Amino acid sequence: MKRFSSLFLVSLLSGAVTLGSYKMLFDDNGFFSKNKSITTSAPNSYGRTVGLSAEAVDFTEAADKTIHTVVHVKNVSRKSVSNPILEYFYSYRGDQLQEQVGTGSGVIISEDGYIVTNNHVIKDASEIEITLNNKKSYPAKLIGTDSKMDIALLKINADEKLPYTAFANSDSVKIGEWVLAVGNPYNLTSTVTAGIISAKARNLDASGIQSFIQTDAAVNPGNSGGALVNTRGELIGINTMISSPTGSYAGYSFAIPSNNARKIIDDLMEFGNVQRGILGVEGGELNALASKELGVSQTQGFYINKVVKKSGAEKSGLQKGDIIIKLDNQDIATFADLSGYINTKRPNDKVEVTFIRDGKNKVVPVILSKNEFFSTEFKGIELENIAAAEKTRFHLDGGVKIKSITNENLKQYEEELKGNIILSIDNVKIKDIESASKLLNNKAENQSIQMEMINKRGEIIRIII
Repeated sequence: MKRFSSLFLVSLLSGAVTLGSYKMLFDDNGFFSKNKSITTSAPNSYGRTVGLSAEAVDFTEAADKTIHTVVHVKNVSRKSVSNPILEYFYSYRGDQLQEQVGTGSGVIISEDGYIVTNNHVIKDASEIEITLNNKKSYPAKLIGTDSKMDIALLKINADEKLPYTAFANSDSVKIGEWVLAVGNPYNLTSTVTAGIISAKARNLDASGIQSFIQTDAAVNPGNSGGALVNTRGELIGINTMISSPTGSYAGYSFAIPSNNARKIIDDLMEFGNVQRGILGVEGGELNALASKELGVSQTQGFYINKVVKKSGAEKSGLQKGDIIIKLDNQDIATFADLSGYINTKRPNDKVEVTFIRDGKNKVVPVILSKNEFFSTEFKGIELENIAAAEKTRFHLDGGVKIKSITNENLKQYEEELKGNIILSIDNVKIKDIESASKLLNNKAENQSIQMEMINKRGEIIRIII
């Protein structure tokens, strides 16, 4: 019996070894199998217990909260147009006022009627009308704008406390997170679409100061200025543009992060203009090609090519060749990451800069400098601060310089006006760009203003625009 038990155990072990060897060598993914694969298949249960489907996310609460805070924005502008046929045949030169109407969206951000929208939604408006979700309409006052970041702040005086949207921290949003876009595409009020965050820190602006949130939620003309919210109904962005060859939604849309919008709004409320701080570095983002040309192993981050004199970066010891990889707790992989984060800060704010030097990580605090080249725009005239050398040359203690002309009516005089230094506006002396911006913010776009300026030859001239 003992001998039989031993033989049975040996037979059992032999069979197990034979079966195991066959499975390992010849079965579907065995060593000699024709179906061998280097990928690993997930268990059949994968995805069944994890709520990743749209059905597992409840959008109804967020949608219900947001549609009552998103408004319809109507922009009425009046422009002078001439009739060339009447001028030619009858020598009639009388201009006629032509009314143009544009529409978009806006988001109520306070119960007393402050509304944020895009600057391009209300640009050149003679009248702005806001219609709430309950169909009540109110005239709106323009509080201030930032054309470079495409943000405008409006105010209405309603006869009731208004529902409003709270700001979320846009730096905390994650790629793949569900979002809702709420607005008025094609004048279809209270339209809600859903999608996910498909990318962050997209730079679509030639000046490089923008940093957009990219989403695949459907956004169309009329959505501009509307809300991009998370599943809790909190504002994470202001819908601004779409990427499309046809002008209609084709897969991607872009929103200004709520942190950037909030900072602009706070500046407009407190200072009347946007306070832009600078880190004080120039350079570019790294990639495989740039890293090879520069002879560095790091392929992500911002490579410093120049440090601005007297800036916070210079005072903190940053040098050419340093690679910035983090600002505070925000990772920096691209220039859009860097500019987007700095745009949420003001002059004199402190930022912890993490950078690589000689292969070692270092951290220094940097006090952001005041942007001496801060500019503002009014009626298609972009203004900037004048340099110390120009003050000395013309014996000036203030003024702002005309940087560029985009006003079509003044385009023919661009060469004569560009570079001129404005000394006063409507007989009010202009000290710097901040004082000019504050004064111009109180002027309506259709209101004429008088400017006294000194041209490049040192002559005093006056113009009315």
